[in-house]
Amino acid sequence: MHTATVFNIQKFSLNDGPGIRTVVFFKGCPLRCAWCANPESQQRAPQLEWKESACIGCGSCLAAAPSANAVEYSGKIHVDVRALRGDAPEAQAAVRACPTHALTCTGETKTVDEVLRVCLQDQPFYEESGGGVTLSGGEALMWPDFCEELLGELRAHGIDTCIETEAHVAPEVFRRIAPLLDHMLVDLKHVDPNKLRDQAHAQADLMLENLRWALAHHADVLPRTPVVPGFNNSLDDARAMARWLRSAGGTRVQLLPFHNFGEGKYALLDMAYALQGVRKLREDDLEDYRQAYLAEGVVAFF
Repeated sequence: MHTATVFNIQKFSLNDGPGIRTVVFFKGCPLRCAWCANPESQQRAPQLEWKESACIGCGSCLAAAPSANAVEYSGKIHVDVRALRGDAPEAQAAVRACPTHALTCTGETKTVDEVLRVCLQDQPFYEESGGGVTLSGGEALMWPDFCEELLGELRAHGIDTCIETEAHVAPEVFRRIAPLLDHMLVDLKHVDPNKLRDQAHAQADLMLENLRWALAHHADVLPRTPVVPGFNNSLDDARAMARWLRSAGGTRVQLLPFHNFGEGKYALLDMAYALQGVRKLREDDLEDYRQAYLAEGVVAFF
């Protein structure tokens, strides 16, 4: 029985594949995108989070974890959330000691059976809506053995399967898991190797090779582009991605306008948010961008 670190299982999702879906969010991601909306998904291990507004500065967490570093913010001394793994005994003791639940842990080790049990709870909703289960993250494919076992169990129960992936994994892993998926939602962040390296710590060749293979070999692949100011929101960016997509056999792309909903999560992890103050994009802001795709023969939609 395989295990993985999961930080959320979200029910009744309507934006992560067809129908009503349960989305399993895995921790661990090979990229470090500046605009990441789920920074708690980047590390594979469970992590501590500290909520300033709930902390009363009582020091209970430090008493429970005496070897941990202490930090002070807004006059409140507390455990340095970066100093301990969230599942370490001292970290768990500090979480239990916090009287106001200002200190919490994100991410929990789950077995396939534990995740499957939650997914099966809403099977009637999947059947009524044409929905199912979507694997997301982070990057779910960082846990290939777990994914393979879970997807096999879901399909044995007749449940539709989907993944949201950046495709930044070894091609043999990508091709091993793909046949177990009814739908693949695959990021097309950019085609410029320099931009991908500098702003996402990504290898363009690896991501594009996997997406090209998926478009050629899988029945239902939807490329998706998170449109981010200063990274890929110019019309030249749109044209370059549309031309690449056409060359790979793609005919459509979903545009995901940049939002800053995850900004508050960075403070919980004591991380800096690189796009602080950048205005979110609306669909109206991207009409010319969408038209640039259409002019290259690629249907772009939101």
